[in-house]
Amino acid sequence: MISNTSERELIIEPGRSGKNYWGDIWNYRELFFFLAWRDILVRYKQTVIGLAWSIIRPFLTIVIMTVVFGQLAKMSSGGAPYAILVCAATLPWMFFSTAFSDSSNSLIANSNMLTKIYFPRLIVPGSTVIVNFIDFLISLVILIGMMFWYHYVPTWNILVLPLFFILALFTALGAGFYVAAVNVKYRDFRYIVPFIVQFGLFISPVGYSTDTIAAKYGETGRMLYSLNPMVGVIDGFRWCILGRTNSIYLPGLFISIVFTILLFSFGVWYFRKMEKSFADVI
Repeated sequence: MISNTSERELIIEPGRSGKNYWGDIWNYRELFFFLAWRDILVRYKQTVIGLAWSIIRPFLTIVIMTVVFGQLAKMSSGGAPYAILVCAATLPWMFFSTAFSDSSNSLIANSNMLTKIYFPRLIVPGSTVIVNFIDFLISLVILIGMMFWYHYVPTWNILVLPLFFILALFTALGAGFYVAAVNVKYRDFRYIVPFIVQFGLFISPVGYSTDTIAAKYGETGRMLYSLNPMVGVIDGFRWCILGRTNSIYLPGLFISIVFTILLFSFGVWYFRKMEKSFADVI
């Protein structure tokens, strides 16, 4: 008896269309979740305090930023508790910085897989985001604790927070895809990544408000400052959490969104362009 059941064929050939490629990613979704789960186990397997690192790291950053900018520099918080102002920026920044760093080095860390089996390589840097997403969810405990401590009740703006998280996600993926592809060809580039993250911290409004930039450099300077896509993300988080005391700069948000879309599109395009040579170069 001949079965009429047809199975989907996986064809490996150069220059496969984007439609087939994204279909392959869906077919390999189990590998995506396996890599994510493996990274979660590796990150916390041999740590003394385990998941608590997801709270300690951002908490210490918040304390330092609050002391330096709020107590020593005496920068204005717009009427909100300065610690919450910093916390609303630190959480998305730490998600972006760790997701960007992990995805940038992911291909090198999994080089043995790239040379042995076929699968859409985009899965490797993409799966690292799951680990950082869990860290982000755990670190929200800090924000909730601070709101209780300062008796601060958020407005309805908090409902829009997932949209700004998605913006941070695409920013991290776009930059991560590009640098991950560059790292395969130029191995010493991975030593530049920590410098990029550190530099990005200083040019992003983590410890201060973007109103400070507007007061010193005017609206033109603020718009140029918004070319950094994390400016729109951080401003959005603060607007969601501190809606009553922090307004959102819509022209800057629009610039950040457009730049994020361009960054993500370019990152995917460059990664796909270099992907066919990964196994030979790595």
